Amino acid sequence: MTEDLAARLHSLGYRLTPQRQLVLQAVERLGHATPDEILSEVQQHASAVNVSTVYRTLEVLEELGLVRHTHLSDRAPTYHSVTDHEHFHLVCRNCHRVVSVDPEVAAPLAEALRQQHGFVVDVGHLAVFGECVECETSE
Repeated sequence: MTEDLAARLHSLGYRLTPQRQLVLQAVERLGHATPDEILSEVQQHASAVNVSTVYRTLEVLEELGLVRHTHLSDRAPTYHSVTDHEHFHLVCRNCHRVVSVDPEVAAPLAEALRQQHGFVVDVGHLAVFGECVECETSE
C-alpha cells in the first residue's frame, strides 16, 4: 500500500510524508472517524501533527480516492477508507449507532431517481437518519 500511495501522490505532485501515511493508517484503523478522532489517533504516534495538517491530508487522500467522507451528524464530516466495501450509512438519532449497509439495498431508489429525475446518487456519501429498532421499542 505504501508504494501505491507514494506513486499516486507523486502523480499529482505530492510526496508521501510521514504525516500522510499516519493519517491514512489512522482512518483504516478507526473505520469511521472525524478529523478530531483521526488527530487523536495520529498524535499517539507523532505529537507534532496538528488539526490543519489532518484536514489538508484528508482532502488530498480523498482527491486520490483513498478515503471518502459522509456527514453522520451536524458536526464534522466522518471519513472512512475505500479499502472497506462500498456502503451507505444508517444513523440512529437517539443512540447515535451507525450501521453500514450494502449499496444494493438502495439500488431501487437510486434507479428511480435516475429514471425520474436524471440524477445519479453517490451512495457512498449517503447517510439515512432515523431511529434504530432498539431505540424505537424502548420508548
